[in-house]
Amino acid sequence: MSISKEGFSVYPVIVPTKYSLRSFNFYLLEEAGSLSLIDAGINSEECWEYFMQTMNENGFTLHDLTRIIITHNHEDHVGLINRISSIKEIPLYAHQESIHRLKRDKGFFSLRIEFFDQLYREMGCGAAGEQQVQKLKDAVRKNEKNRIQTDIITFAEADRIAGLQVIETPGHSPDHVVLLHEQKKCLFAGDHLISHISSNALVEPDRDGERILTLVEYVDSLKKCLQLDVEILYPGHGELINNHKELITKRLHRIDEKAERILRLIQSGISTANQLAYTYYKGKYESQFPLVMSEIIGHLDYLETQHKVQKEVKDGVWHYYAYGKPIKKYEVR
Repeated sequence: MSISKEGFSVYPVIVPTKYSLRSFNFYLLEEAGSLSLIDAGINSEECWEYFMQTMNENGFTLHDLTRIIITHNHEDHVGLINRISSIKEIPLYAHQESIHRLKRDKGFFSLRIEFFDQLYREMGCGAAGEQQVQKLKDAVRKNEKNRIQTDIITFAEADRIAGLQVIETPGHSPDHVVLLHEQKKCLFAGDHLISHISSNALVEPDRDGERILTLVEYVDSLKKCLQLDVEILYPGHGELINNHKELITKRLHRIDEKAERILRLIQSGISTANQLAYTYYKGKYESQFPLVMSEIIGHLDYLETQHKVQKEVKDGVWHYYAYGKPIKKYEVR
C-alpha cells in the first residue's frame, strides 16, 4: 500500500502484533529524489522482513535511503537503526532530548533509577515500587546492546528536515515530536495520537533528575496539534487517522473525566498515589504497575495544576486532598 500526491509518496510499513497496539508502524517517505525512513520499528526478524518486503515491492534498496528520522526514543520506534546503519551509513535525525537515551548514557540511566526509587517511595508504593526499581536495574544491563551506534544529528522546534516541519509534542516521552508536511497536509505522529487507544503520558525525569509533569505537557501538546490543518495522520500504531481534531477532543475529554473520577476517590478519603492506583485499576495494578502509576501520578499533577487537589508529606509519603479543605479533617487510610 502506498499513498501518493504529486511527487510525494508515503509507503507504510505495518507490522502486526498481538498486543493492544495492534501494529508497529513506520514509514518510507519519497519526495524530490530523496527517500526518508520515519521511525524504524522494533528490533525483530519479523519487523525486518516486513521492512524489506515494503522496500522491495516499491523498487527500493537500503542504498536508496537518504536519512532516518525518529519521532521519539522508544524501542519500538528505533529497533532497526543499528541493523540498517551496519549495512549503509545513513544520517540519523532525532530530537536533542533523545541523545542520552539513545546512547544509553550510563550517568543518566543511573540517575533515572535513583529518580524512580525516590518517586515510588514518595508515592507510597512499598514492595511493588522496590520490585519495579529492580526491573529497571536489570533492564539497564540487558539493554546496553541496544545503544544506537551511529552518530545523531539533532533537531528542535520549527526545524525542517526533508520538507517536514518539526513540532515538539512532549508528553508520551520528553523528546517526542511530530513531523508536519504543510503542503500535503499530513502529519507523522509517532505515538502522540493513536486511533484505538489512548497514548500513555509516561512519568520520566529530565536530564537533571527532576520530574517532568508529563500529562500536563501531553495535554498542552494535544491542544497544539488541535490547531494543525492536516487531512491524514500517520501514527506509530494502528490505523491511519483522518479525523485528528475529533479524536484529540475525545482524548482531552477522557483525561478530564478520569481526573474527576480520581478526585472523587480522593474526596472519599484515599490519599496516596499507590492507594489510588490499586483502587482505580484493581487487577492491572500488578500486571501493568509502571503504566498504572504513570497514569495516576500524571492525573494528580493535572488536578494539582487546576487547583483541585493539594498535597502534604507524611513520613516521607505524599498525601493528596481536595483543594481548599483543611488537611487535618481527613483521615489517612
